[in-house]
Amino acid sequence: MTLLLQISDPHFGTERHEVVEALLQLAARTQPDLAVLSGDITQRARRSQFAAARAFVDRLGAMPSLVIPGNHDLPLFNMFTRVLCPFANHRRVFGTNLEPQFESRELLVIGVNSARRSRHTEGEVSMEQIERVAQRLERATPLQLRVVVAHHPVASATADDARHLLYRREPAVRRWAQAGVDLIVGGHIHLPYVQPLAERMEIARPVWAVQAGTALSTRVRGQVPNSVNLIRYDAAETGTRQAVVARYDYEDASKTFVPVAQHELDLATSR
Repeated sequence: MTLLLQISDPHFGTERHEVVEALLQLAARTQPDLAVLSGDITQRARRSQFAAARAFVDRLGAMPSLVIPGNHDLPLFNMFTRVLCPFANHRRVFGTNLEPQFESRELLVIGVNSARRSRHTEGEVSMEQIERVAQRLERATPLQLRVVVAHHPVASATADDARHLLYRREPAVRRWAQAGVDLIVGGHIHLPYVQPLAERMEIARPVWAVQAGTALSTRVRGQVPNSVNLIRYDAAETGTRQAVVARYDYEDASKTFVPVAQHELDLATSR
């Protein structure tokens, strides 16, 4: 069994200390094989905020992590830096590769940088990014769960959120589905949900959009509390593959993250 912890939109600079401690406790209890931070790591891309994010990741211990930037990880007010070196602080703390990958026997996770200095809050993937990700997916092994991580969502749960959807999402989803993707995970809108993409995108392979809320920030959305996802995956040599997305919300009364919803996902038989 493989366990992936999805942490999105922590917005360091607006984090709640007690929620940070609770999330570290959840990670210690569950011992995920990988922590994925799917963008908006900071609130204003300041050095101090990235330092706090780095300290949090370090406190996860030996757990591997995969971190991609979001639109908040580009400077908003420092236009000189935004134009000439928009990801300088992110690179300084999390490394020069803005599209990291992780691979194990049962897991292939591919990061995609959808943040653009010219689009403010909106996200985009290029045709070159789409194809590069597809070619890597095509080299996955039959047992692996194939996950693409992009900050901006490829599917919306409300009509109002349609304006936040990733630009070029439809050709991206179709090409990645053809290449064998199982899950496309993201954040940005601070609303957790799981949606099947096969029917709405007219693709033959089961593909799921998995969205997470804000993990740590005071900038929660409406009545949705701080939230993360734990994704459990089991693969058999026979080709049977099963994934479960469990949503954990922070509970003020107990000061812990508690399970509140679970989605069992149908996956394609391994090729």
